[in-house]
Amino acid sequence: MKFGVREICDVVLKAKAAQKIGNKIFYANEPVIYFDTLKTSSMEGAATTVYAQGGRGNTRLVAWEGERTVTFTMEDALISPEGFMILSGAGLIDASESTPIYQHVTETVDAASVTVDDESISILVSNKPYLPTDKGDNYAYVMFMKNGEIITEPYIPQHAESTADDNGKYTITVMEHDNYHALSEGEEEPHTYTFKEPKIKKGDFDAVLIDYYVERMSDAQQIEITADKFGGNYYLEASTLFRDQNGVDMPAEFIIPNCKIQSNFTFTMASSGDPSTFTFTMDAFPDYTRFDHSKKVLAAIQIIKDASSQDLHRHSTGHEAAHDLLKF
Repeated sequence: MKFGVREICDVVLKAKAAQKIGNKIFYANEPVIYFDTLKTSSMEGAATTVYAQGGRGNTRLVAWEGERTVTFTMEDALISPEGFMILSGAGLIDASESTPIYQHVTETVDAASVTVDDESISILVSNKPYLPTDKGDNYAYVMFMKNGEIITEPYIPQHAESTADDNGKYTITVMEHDNYHALSEGEEEPHTYTFKEPKIKKGDFDAVLIDYYVERMSDAQQIEITADKFGGNYYLEASTLFRDQNGVDMPAEFIIPNCKIQSNFTFTMASSGDPSTFTFTMDAFPDYTRFDHSKKVLAAIQIIKDASSQDLHRHSTGHEAAHDLLKF
């Protein structure tokens, strides 16, 4: 039987031992992540060869081979937070009330969304700003713009709780005095910021740029890359199709019982050209497959014949009953 290969693999990585990803615990042999958007996948085997050489011309006389390696490489068109965590060895944090995630937001609003009076300027923004009164630091800045250019230095808005109006908008307010009421460590008086003289007036600007943070307690994840965490070891199963000379596709399975993911990665962001892809390179180590503990292997390849690929012949007018059980 001869066959050709022109199909991508669907890959699943299973836990070698109990591990935690985000808030979820995976036990040994449980599926951790599925890859069904791969662009390419390949398995490469290599070995080193040394020779005994001598005689006239110093020709090769005897060869010794060793240091066999198997490497599985796959390129994914899309990636998830869990996939990037596995690729980089990073930690994954799910936003919650106990571990909120602070999202940086830059928003530009039209002058129509700004109210100016004698002592304050109020700006409507789309998200609830993070403006704590007890952290001793600034988390928001307001800059006024004219014709697309910033014309003022950053103003520090009042740090106070903001609630949504009927349109779901929140208010950031710049006061003429005592804009920020939090005390920094060692300070006896709160910060006091005043308007730059002369105070900006309606008509002096046509837009406002606000740089602030939003506190997320759900529906957010944070990937943390640290110096002491690297890609882990997994049990890999990759499903594909081999096609024989009769044009029949046969299921095939690549198995690597112990693969270590290399922690190298590149995040490419560009506004032109092909979209970024994500490459996973995995080194194979000898280990037992799930159903054979008699010997350790670097990798195994299974080829499954179905009825279409078997040499079946009619021996009577009626087909054989045993053929009913075959999968076509």
